[in-house]
Parts: sequence; C-alpha cells; structure tokens
Amino acid sequence: MNKLSKEEEFIIIHKGTEAPFSGEYTDFFEKGIYLCRQCNAPLYKSSDKFKSHCGWASFDGGIKDAIKEQLDSDGARVEILCSKCGGHLGHKFNGEGFTPKNTRHCVNSLSINFKKDV
Repeated sequence: MNKLSKEEEFIIIHKGTEAPFSGEYTDFFEKGIYLCRQCNAPLYKSSDKFKSHCGWASFDGGIKDAIKEQLDSDGARVEILCSKCGGHLGHKFNGEGFTPKNTRHCVNSLSINFKKDV
C-alpha cells in the first residue's frame, strides 16, 4: 500500500469528494492507464475516458473486474471502489447518454494515478 496524503486519505479511506474542476485528471486525455493511488491496481484505460464537463474525471467503464460497486451510504447512488484494496474512487451514474455505453464513472483525481503509454 502506498502512503497517502491527508487529502488522498480523506477521499480514498473516508469516502470524501474533491471539489469539482479541481482534479488533475478532469481534463487530462493522454494515452495510458489509470491506477489506484492506494494500491497501484490498474483501473481504467485512457480509451474509456471521455469529456463530460461534470467537474471530475469520467470513464464509461473500467478494466474487467477492477471496479467493485456497492450502494452508497446515502442509499441513492452507486459507489465505485478498487476491487483490490477497497479504496473509494467515486460514483457510477447510468442513463445520462454521454457515450454508447450510457454509463459514467465519476472519479476523484486524488483516487487515481496515471501511467503513460510508452
């Protein structure tokens, strides 16, 4: 497990949310892979990332079996977590029509790291 900053711990461990449009990956579109910031597990391919203008990094799906879903404590949203370490990533929304998959993983930039394709 990687050592987390206080801000990263607030998001990943305590299920917080970073301020909209503040994350380094919100409008970032290089080719590569996104990893869990806590355990380095591969979570998302850059080809699954899209511009949603919602204020957070958006993906229309994750790497097979990398993302776990559960009902959020508010009882209304679907929380997404790293399958390997259980770290909080953000929330999943369906039916918005952004992509043909019709799903959006709304991910906190502080929950992920980017590894550029070489």
